[in-house]
Order: sequence, then structure tokens, then C-alpha cells
Amino acid sequence: MYDLTKFYIDGAWVAPRTKRELDIVNPATEEVIGKVALGGPEDVDAAVVAARRAFEAYSQTTREERLALLGSILAAYQARFADVCTAISDEMGAPIKLCQEAQAATGLAHTMTMLRILKTFPFEEDIGTTRMLKEPVGVVGMVTPWNWPINQVFCKIIPALAAGCTIVLKPSELAPASAHLVAEILHTAGVPKGVFNLVHGDGPTVGEAIARHPGIDMVSFTGSTRAGVQVAKLAADSVKRVAQELGGKSANVVLDDADIPKAVTGGVIAMMVNTGQSCNAPSRMLVPAARYDEAVKIAKAVAEKVVVGDPRSDKTAMGPLANKAQFEKVNRLIARGIEEGATVVTGGTGRPDGLKKGYYVRPTIFANVNNKMTIAREEIFGPVLVMIPYTTEDEAVRIANDTDYGLSGYVFAGTVEHARRVASRLRTGMVHLNGAQVDFAAPFGGYRQSGNGREWGAKGLEEFLETKAVMGYSAS
Repeated sequence: MYDLTKFYIDGAWVAPRTKRELDIVNPATEEVIGKVALGGPEDVDAAVVAARRAFEAYSQTTREERLALLGSILAAYQARFADVCTAISDEMGAPIKLCQEAQAATGLAHTMTMLRILKTFPFEEDIGTTRMLKEPVGVVGMVTPWNWPINQVFCKIIPALAAGCTIVLKPSELAPASAHLVAEILHTAGVPKGVFNLVHGDGPTVGEAIARHPGIDMVSFTGSTRAGVQVAKLAADSVKRVAQELGGKSANVVLDDADIPKAVTGGVIAMMVNTGQSCNAPSRMLVPAARYDEAVKIAKAVAEKVVVGDPRSDKTAMGPLANKAQFEKVNRLIARGIEEGATVVTGGTGRPDGLKKGYYVRPTIFANVNNKMTIAREEIFGPVLVMIPYTTEDEAVRIANDTDYGLSGYVFAGTVEHARRVASRLRTGMVHLNGAQVDFAAPFGGYRQSGNGREWGAKGLEEFLETKAVMGYSAS
């Protein structure tokens, strides 16, 4: 049983000032596996006081000192890697292989990437007689989600520490165990007291307290667009910086010269990873009308081979959705797609055959979809792929860009040159060409209602820096 009833503030585990608790539920079994305390504004106040006090000294540490600290964090994380994998699988249902190869592995990737970047990052630059200094933004409040819990924590805390910032973190109360382990790891690594603080809680209390707190200089938020809007409004009164990574409804554009079997197979598998609970998932597949029926048949066959079941089994490719609310939402949107006239090629509402409990859903493929349907507009955040035909390349680009979001895009073509031309026309923050995987050194973020700012790599480090111009620094 996970006992997460204390917070990590000022280098110590402390009892919450607010007395509320929430059950931690394993989504594969629907059984309670622990309890997490839900904090309040007083807990946030205590964490901010500690972070502001620590900032004075930590912001003045040298590049070499921060490199040494990140190296210690990497070693401590490696020592607890198996524990992190288990926690992620328990709290949000990710298959254990996915935890090992991707979910928990992202913590290693972000830390190793930042170690390379920090060694040569230009914190100072001369422009004429002016010295441009890049300095830590201050105390950063971080609010992270449940779908990639370690990824979203590490892609924020590691660059923030590299920049010289101090931190108040609120992880999702629905997947809090892995973040609790992060606090233990940072403590073991020797992070100075007050530099990192962890307060568990829900969005309407702890999340909002962080967003509006005058002692916090920046909020880094990952979650739904609706919640992101609320965070920005609350932060506006103190004119703090807000960086947001929000929702997506990414188009996967399969061009007429692409290898259709390869492109469709890759697109379906990518959609089902993490039970479709990824903001950059390729959830709209656009296929030439002349090859549409062929593509639908391929997608159906691939989806029906996805092994759904116990996350602890090495044979499992897709676990449950992370929580009951998500289970209900995904089933509701699948039903909406049916009501609006889309054709269920495979899948549909309800649990897969043989699974009587747990928040499992069927890998679902919809055909005969147009871009005005709810399932083509809203972020379902489940293993649901909609397939949309198009007649010309211009029409495909119009459909791809006809969305409130703009996080990611995918293009499959016969040549990389063709893929590049179409990618240049997509209004998204990222584009994957011909099945290219994520690059941890590249910026992650989107356009429009997918958020603002960038995470990952050097751009992610820059998000936590202010620019100071010292004029007359050099002789003319």
C-alpha cells in the first residue's frame, strides 16, 4: 500500500496542514492501493516560503555545481528505476514493458540530454558593449498530469534545476506515487533543502493556489486546455510567466505515394501506445480516397491484434485507461461517434471480451468520418482512431489544419522531400516524418490551443530563464 500522506517541503517530509485524503486506485483492478493527502493553500504557502528562501543561494550556484547535482540525480534515479516502473504501472495502468522502455525511461532521457546541453549552454553573450545574461526566472510552480507522470515531471524539474530555479510541484492526485518517489530520489541525490518541494492535491485547491500565488514567479502547466485557460487567468493578476502544454488532435497525413500498409500499420500502433493517452497521439488519419478502403482494412487488422490486458504481463501491449472518469469519457465519445454516423470498424463501447473489471476499453477504429464530427474535433484521450478520406493534397492539408489545436502532426510519403513539403504547411509545433520518433533534444510544444512555450532540450531550459541586459559592460 502506498502511504503518500506527507509532503516534501524544505528538505523534509512533513504532515499536511490540510486534513484531506484520497484513495489511490489501481485502474487495472479498481482496487485501492494506498492513500494520498490532499493539501491546501497553507501547504502551498509553506512550500513557497521554502523555495524563495532557497532561491537566494541556489540561483548563484555555478554551472559545474549544477552539472554535479544533475549527475547525482541521474545516479539516484537509476538506482530506483525498478521502483518507478512499478509505481507508474500501479497508479495509471501502463504495461510494465512500456514503463521500462518509455514511461520511466523518459526520466533518464531528459536528465542525460540536459547534462549534455548544460555543459555548453550560453548563459552569457556580448552584443556590442552590452553583456546579455540569462538568469533563473525564480520560484517555479509546476502542475503535472497523470498520463506520462515521470516524463512530465522530469521535463520540467531537470531544466529548472539546470537553470538555477527552485520548485513547488503538484503532481496529479490520480497518479501521485511516482512523483513521491521523485522527491525521495532528489533527497538522496543531495538537492539542497527548499530547492524542490512537493505538495499533493487537486486542481481546484493546490493547483489554483500555485497559479495565483504572488510568491511564485512562473507556472509550468501540463494538462487539458480547459484547465490551462483557468491557470492563465489566475496567474494574470500577478503577471507571472505561464508555460502551457495542453491538448491535441493531431493529424496523420498519409500521402498518395506512401507505403500504405507500412504507414497505416505504424499509425494504428502509435495511436494505441499508452492506451491513446498522449496529447500528441496521431488520432486523425487522413488517407487518399482511392486507397481508403484498403487502409481501413489494414487498420482493422492491426487494431484487432493489439493485446489488451494485465499491465504486469510482458505480453500486454495496452493496459487500462488511467481512471474511472477517463473510462466514462472515452466510452461516451465512442457512443457519440456512432450517433453522428461514423462506422465502427472494430472496437466500440464497453470492455474487451474476457475483462470484467478494470478501466479497459477496446482499441477502436472509426471509418466514414468527416472533420466536423465530434470524434474528429475533441481530444478523446483514448485508443480511438478516426479515419478521414481526402481527394487532393491541398484538401488533406486543409483538413489537418482545421482544428482548434496544433500540437503535433505526422506525414507519411514516398520520399522525405515530399513529406517535408507537406510538413511545412502544417500549423503545428511538431511534425514526424515517415515514422520518426520523438527527439529529446528537440522542443516539445504546440500552436493555438495546444499551449505556448516549449519543453525538452535547450528550448526547455530557456523557458526557465530571464534575460538581463548589462549595458556598458565592455569598453567601446
